[in-house]
Amino acid sequence: MDFNDSKNIFLQIRDWLADQIMQDKILPGDRIPSVRELAVDMEVNRNTVMRSYSLMEDDGIIENKRGIGFFVAADAKHNLLELRKKEFFETELPAILHQVEVLKLTSDDLNALLTLIQSNDHENQ
Repeated sequence: MDFNDSKNIFLQIRDWLADQIMQDKILPGDRIPSVRELAVDMEVNRNTVMRSYSLMEDDGIIENKRGIGFFVAADAKHNLLELRKKEFFETELPAILHQVEVLKLTSDDLNALLTLIQSNDHENQ
């Protein structure tokens, strides 16, 4: 995994694991790599991975079964969806709305975008 400087590494690891869950590459009940395994694979400190796992555990995304390892929680995908929506509305949407205002985009501009999104949705179904 290539890390970028715009976000803390432990958050990037959390986002990567979250993406794996959201894309059904890791399913509820699946065991995820141990802290040590993932730290070696990603070439980061174990404490960095543990910080990611702790955050995900606090958010109800993974569960720690003592002596066995970490597993994807049954309702992980639902919890992730809610968390990501909240993050979007709190952090990303205000910046987008600011750009809409600065660029003086009209409702016609935005309707064209929504039409494009809807046509892509229909193609993917």
